[in-house]
Amino acid sequence: MEFFASCVGLFVVLAIVALISGLRVANEYERAVVFRLGRLKGLRGPGLYWLIPFGFETQRKVDLRTMTVDMESQESITKDSVTVKVNAVVWLKIVDPVKSVVSVANYYAASYQVALTSLRNIIGQHVLDEVLKERDKINESLQAVVDQATEPWGVKVEMVEMKDVEIPISMQRAMAQEAQAMREKRARIIKAEAELESSSKLADAAKIITENPLGLELRRMQMITEVGAEQNTTTIIMMPSEFVTMAESLAKSFRAGSNG
Repeated sequence: MEFFASCVGLFVVLAIVALISGLRVANEYERAVVFRLGRLKGLRGPGLYWLIPFGFETQRKVDLRTMTVDMESQESITKDSVTVKVNAVVWLKIVDPVKSVVSVANYYAASYQVALTSLRNIIGQHVLDEVLKERDKINESLQAVVDQATEPWGVKVEMVEMKDVEIPISMQRAMAQEAQAMREKRARIIKAEAELESSSKLADAAKIITENPLGLELRRMQMITEVGAEQNTTTIIMMPSEFVTMAESLAKSFRAGSNG
């Protein structure tokens, strides 16, 4: 009787130990992929759950939070045969924990390699100017390509961003010279347009003054006022145009009388 009681007590103790040893906890952002004797049994968590102890059931925990993959600088050749160094950042998230464990050995490393290869390929499809000026389009194309490749692994690529594009020193100098030439061209065009507009306005003003001589007299009076306001030491005496015309007529008459 005592032996039976001892066996029952031992069984109860073992049951309690097994119960306690099989308890597991998964955080809110975690899921546990459970295998029973090597066969997939499904997901557990978040919170408290229980596994059959002593190796009958095992688990692989998966983090569902967004992860950042920082790709190191890669040398790539653009479509116009310019060697550039490009680095990028990929934001990815597991949307199917079972596929991320069963379909690929290491989803993080696999996603990283896919992103590197895709980055080189897409850079090779664009010329240098597009790589420098159309980063948004390249980022969208890269995201679509990487996301399509990682979808069978239960991984969603949320965003891809190129951080820096490094070009050779000689190319930087050539681009700087090109930019300077473009600025000089714009400056000359603006100056020519200003001169054209000024000439047009002067022609209009001359036409108006020709049609109305009093306008010339008003302009002369305005100039006298401006000269006086500037406190110049030089005194300018301006005569009406009628005096000038009269003087010219008298000079012509005098020359005609002399010749006669």
